[in-house]
Amino acid sequence: MAVTIRLSRQGAKKNPQYLIIAVDPMKKRDGAYLEKLGHYYPKAKTAKEKIQINMDKFNAWTLKGAQVSQTVGQLVKTLAK
Repeated sequence: MAVTIRLSRQGAKKNPQYLIIAVDPMKKRDGAYLEKLGHYYPKAKTAKEKIQINMDKFNAWTLKGAQVSQTVGQLVKTLAK
């Protein structure tokens, strides 16, 4: 079964923080994951603080055949600009 790169919610109520993780698609949204690839803080002031992804790990997982979720794909595109 393929690995998925997706978000996992962290943080408190009305203060969302997300981990960008590589996970088995059958696991729960906030369950155990294979590897942490970065994080996303939507309420951060600057763009540099909002999204941080280790692109080496991200590219390694995608080369192994990992499927990227739509949301993470959009975040990576904004990071590449």
